[in-house]
Amino acid sequence: MLPAEPGVYRFRDDGGRVLYVGRAAQLRSRVGSYWGDLRDRRHLRRMMPQVSRIEALVCDSAHEAAWAERNLLEQSLPRWNRVVGGLEVPVSIRLDPSPEAPRIGLAAPHRPEPGIRSFGPYLGARKVQLAMSGLERLYPLGHAGPARTAGERELARARGGQDTPVAQLVSAVTSVLDREPTAVTAALAALTARRDTAAEAQAYEAAARLQQEIEAIQWVVAPQRITAQSAAEDVEVTAWADDVLVRLRIRRGRLRAWEQETCPEPVPDTRAPTGWVPFLRRNAELAARLAALPVS
Repeated sequence: MLPAEPGVYRFRDDGGRVLYVGRAAQLRSRVGSYWGDLRDRRHLRRMMPQVSRIEALVCDSAHEAAWAERNLLEQSLPRWNRVVGGLEVPVSIRLDPSPEAPRIGLAAPHRPEPGIRSFGPYLGARKVQLAMSGLERLYPLGHAGPARTAGERELARARGGQDTPVAQLVSAVTSVLDREPTAVTAALAALTARRDTAAEAQAYEAAARLQQEIEAIQWVVAPQRITAQSAAEDVEVTAWADDVLVRLRIRRGRLRAWEQETCPEPVPDTRAPTGWVPFLRRNAELAARLAALPVS
């Protein structure tokens, strides 16, 4: 019944209390594993007999699911969860477009600076560093500009960026991080071609590194609505299907509460901002299916 897609899930007991919140790259296999061998998760063995209901939110990416889990666990830590918010560190990407010495690097989220473009926030500093490495490989901002040393200019030349204007490199990086489809597709295709060339030359370490960079860029450009840097408005988004109402409470751009309840008819003025409708519809339909099934 659960899809083989990314998402968050939670277990409830007979009294409706949330026992555990988790996330998965594939909801079906992850949730199903709780009814298998829990040798590596011994503390959860005692929880499973108490589970009477499963709820899930399907997300559009593993990154979105990671943020959903983090945001929910920051607000409330169920009895069987152990880590508030999750393990990954939130970071942003800082882009300095200075014509003399442009730079791209990691930064703490929500620290705006004059003249500096900030992207994110993202989860996982290691993933974000790999994504920046891939972007620098294609668009060598860190080695461009007249203020660079001779060695940096030579590295830019080797990477094909010596004769590329700084503004053009900045624009290329910005387009990818702004998730412009054409720019993202072109960047991933270029890195994939380099990976394949390295593999054909039996440069397997280089090919493996390029594959990591590809996956990291896919992580940072993945669909994301659960956590938005610029959204300051507090909203509630709701959807209804087959007597089940799903309500998500968004505070300062972050999902802070996920509620489900039996409701015999749609709530008046049920609404969703632009871009949320397909997400909410599919999750209301999933909630209704799960509510009709016994837990076994």
